[in-house]
Amino acid sequence: MKRFAILITLVLSHNAFALGSKPYLTLEMAKIMADTCEAKAASEGWRKVNIAIFDDGGNLKLFRRQDGAFLHSIQISQLKGRTSSGMPRSTRALGEFNYSKPERPYGVEQVPGLVMFQGGLPIMTAGGEQIGGIGVSGATGDQDEACAQSAIDAIAELLK
Repeated sequence: MKRFAILITLVLSHNAFALGSKPYLTLEMAKIMADTCEAKAASEGWRKVNIAIFDDGGNLKLFRRQDGAFLHSIQISQLKGRTSSGMPRSTRALGEFNYSKPERPYGVEQVPGLVMFQGGLPIMTAGGEQIGGIGVSGATGDQDEACAQSAIDAIAELLK
């Protein structure tokens, strides 16, 4: 009986270690991203932005609203970030895919909560694992996306 208990313990502990650890988005990473995006918008002279950063479970990790950012952009930034946290593609790419056949869209626009315009990017590790998404809203769509990209670029070393 004692040997059986030892064997079970070894098997269970081996399986636990075999799973390994999964990379994840930390609060510190999210703060760096928000700081970078905010600084980018300011240095470029863009309108004030809302920044929403989600983990890979679609949970809001950090939200920041610059003073004077549009009120309705709060929800838009969160929709962009949440959309990108669940798909390994940008919200722009999702729209391009959906409308690649204008005569017959794929129907993604019918899914509640998904948005398909610029400003949402997935947060991916260098190994291709998705750990979250970021959504920016308040400037133009292209500027929102550039702001989100600068935020991801700021943590590139942490994504290796």
